Amino acid sequence: MSESVLDAGRLVSQAREAVGLEDLGEDSWQEGLERLLRALREEAALNDLGVQIAAGEILVYLANRLRVIDWTARHPEIVAKDVEPPLVIVGQGRTGTTILHDLLAQDPESRVPMTWEVDRPFPPPETATYEDDPRIDEVQAQLDASELLVPGLKKMHPMGARLSQECVRITAGDFRSMIFPTQYRIPSYGRWLLYEADMAPAYRWHRRFLQYLQSRHPAKRWVLKSPGHVWCLGKLLAEYPNARLVQTHRDPLRIVASLSSLVATLRGMSSDHTSIPEAAAEFTDYLIDGLDRSVTARQDGTVPRDRVVDVQFRAFMSDPFGALHVVYDRLGLELSSDAERRMRRFLADNPSDKHGQHRYALRDTGLDADRLRARARRYQEYFDVPSEPLG
Repeated sequence: MSESVLDAGRLVSQAREAVGLEDLGEDSWQEGLERLLRALREEAALNDLGVQIAAGEILVYLANRLRVIDWTARHPEIVAKDVEPPLVIVGQGRTGTTILHDLLAQDPESRVPMTWEVDRPFPPPETATYEDDPRIDEVQAQLDASELLVPGLKKMHPMGARLSQECVRITAGDFRSMIFPTQYRIPSYGRWLLYEADMAPAYRWHRRFLQYLQSRHPAKRWVLKSPGHVWCLGKLLAEYPNARLVQTHRDPLRIVASLSSLVATLRGMSSDHTSIPEAAAEFTDYLIDGLDRSVTARQDGTVPRDRVVDVQFRAFMSDPFGALHVVYDRLGLELSSDAERRMRRFLADNPSDKHGQHRYALRDTGLDADRLRARARRYQEYFDVPSEPLG
């Protein structure tokens, strides 16, 4: 079944026929799509539902790309207006990036990509209807269905149409994104993405997508986030040289334990053969390599020290507003009383255990703690990241 359904030519033809458009822009998307589909067919152990989920998602990414390319070609003024230097959260997954992003989104000066507009960007969102666009309820219904398929997913990672979305969901439109190895067991694609692929086209697409989103609902200051940026900070800053960064830090062993649990759960939506140890075995190398790359980026000047603020997970979780004031101060931004009031209200309405507590432990991964600690030493020592109890 997957051989016929997960075929690049078939999916591209279906997407073009569905939206009545042909142009997919520069052909950078082709290699990533071919590698992704091959890995899905040969490695992901998809069940029948998983094949349909994967094919459906790919069709959506292709259709969205077709529409954005067409719209911006017919409205060239959109790409003539630049993206203001964004504020980008580049911490690894499970380090507090989501709640930090959601809090920063409460600032009226900020514009974040909301889940509903990333998932269903056509036509471009408009200021007049931004809060009650019918796509909001449509996307929320889809997210609620995901929770029914995989009960407990929300306690691991907040999901909502009105919540901020990660950049990996945008770069997925160029089929160069860590969202795919997170959702599916596709190690050949993951290795290609992190060690061979040129991410410059993905960031060019990322810029065009933001230009499209802001065309009718302008952004004074984009606030973005994705763990995917950690592996390619140079390409991120080549596309956005004046971006200001916030890097969140946490004990890497806790990152591995938490992310392995999340990845195994996500993969369980589309495969009957997934486990925490399998996810941990695959992702540990990725994670440690990404953290090491972030050290190198500081040491070689890829990330200028005056353009980045470091936030320790434990300090942020114990005093989020103390950490937020530090971020604003060091980046030369003003945290207004109105913005802080909105942030406090959001935090009160969305406690970390709103959907239940995500429980995980390193022992569930099958990894050797001492060996892993040794591999993480360079990162921990450079950023002065404390070790935590492992469980």
